[in-house]
Amino acid sequence: MTDQERHIAVWNNCLQIISNNIDPQQFDTWFKLIRPVSLEGSKLVVEVPTDFFREYIEGAYKDLIKMSLRRALGTEAQLYYLVRPVHDRQGMVLPSEKSSTPVNDTVSLNTYQPTGNPSPFVYPGVQRLKINPRLNPVYSFSNLVEGECNRLGVSAGETISLSPGKTPFNPLFIFGGPGLGKTHIAQAIGIDIKERFQNLVVLYVSGYEFKTQYMNAVAGNRIVDFVAFYQRIDVLIVDDIQDLMGAGSQNAFFNVFNHLHQSGKQLIFTSDRSPAELENFEERLLNRFKWGLSVELLKPDFATRLAMLRSRASREGVTLPEDVLTFLATRITTNFRELEGTLTSLLAHATLAHKEITVELAESITGKIVKEKESTVTIDTIVDTVCEYFNITREIMLSTSRKRQIVQARQIAMYECRALIPSCSLSTIGSQLGGKDHATVLHACTTVQDLKSTDKLFRQWVEDIEGMIVVPVEA
Repeated sequence: MTDQERHIAVWNNCLQIISNNIDPQQFDTWFKLIRPVSLEGSKLVVEVPTDFFREYIEGAYKDLIKMSLRRALGTEAQLYYLVRPVHDRQGMVLPSEKSSTPVNDTVSLNTYQPTGNPSPFVYPGVQRLKINPRLNPVYSFSNLVEGECNRLGVSAGETISLSPGKTPFNPLFIFGGPGLGKTHIAQAIGIDIKERFQNLVVLYVSGYEFKTQYMNAVAGNRIVDFVAFYQRIDVLIVDDIQDLMGAGSQNAFFNVFNHLHQSGKQLIFTSDRSPAELENFEERLLNRFKWGLSVELLKPDFATRLAMLRSRASREGVTLPEDVLTFLATRITTNFRELEGTLTSLLAHATLAHKEITVELAESITGKIVKEKESTVTIDTIVDTVCEYFNITREIMLSTSRKRQIVQARQIAMYECRALIPSCSLSTIGSQLGGKDHATVLHACTTVQDLKSTDKLFRQWVEDIEGMIVVPVEA
């Protein structure tokens, strides 16, 4: 046996031991996807699909893996993981490229009688039907920006794509506020599955559409057709499932859910709230939503917002000045949708008006798109609070001093002015905090954001100051 083959033989020995000690389905889900890479002495390196995958098997099967390694390599055995790069997949789909829309193979419904089409997603036909998966190729993993706000959802989605219906993440329930990427992740899973398993039938539908189809089926006396159609789906993606209201439609969906889940089919749901917060849903249905994995998508942090803007600009085929990107990422903090909308408006305005893309132009565009929050906090309020916290005078903080504490106090004041007084322009903030220009204010906001993410003490300072700022109450 050559040295190049030894790592494979060792890992196969480990797999033999592991397979004898766990459920076959669990083995197929978590261990068949692991690939041995190298072996140096007693150090075995294996490759796993995602970092989430690694964390799960280390938590669930750590002792079993350790035991199998010691039997195969001895007591000095060590296991190292090589995580497959997240973006080791198709390049970003640019507008100029012709991307193919995912399609399903023709499906035969042998029990279906010619009483009309059982779904608006079925092309005309009686015995054999072609189902449109309704997946948008733009919503692929390659066009998805990953950050702390959505990492768990992306990792779980990639794991499902490798083995749909055979992971513990069934159903996958993705929830969060508007514009955070729920639909993008859900459709990306469907697109990836269609690329890997072309024979599987994938369907994306909204909760409202499912309810409407059910009502039409009732009116046309086609409930049997309706349920039979959905029971033939291999991967069912239901977006905005909170809109699935009504006892009749929920009962039909309950039957579809049970059939698909028991048949090993994959279920993926999105919602604007967690399963525990859904109202007017049958308890038996809520319990099933909790069977798999529930993932909450959070608001994107500064780094993720900046990465998303760069990605979208690249898709549009343009290069934006760094200060403009930083301004947009600092100014718009709510969700990806507002970021994309603002960027699109900025590009359109610059193109149609033949204007250069600058921070000033970006500031005027965002002021018209992003709703300003009324605030009674003033620049003076923030400056006084920061001075009190650091025990310095206003004159010292607004001076040209380059002492570290003074500079950081000034930067925090600028950051809080931008965060708490959205209607206040960068130029106004700079002029009132030492006569600085808008670029200095942008740099200060970026610096504070970065330090909050890396310096625990600095983050505590910012949080303390925010807690001290009192909003005056009108009489």
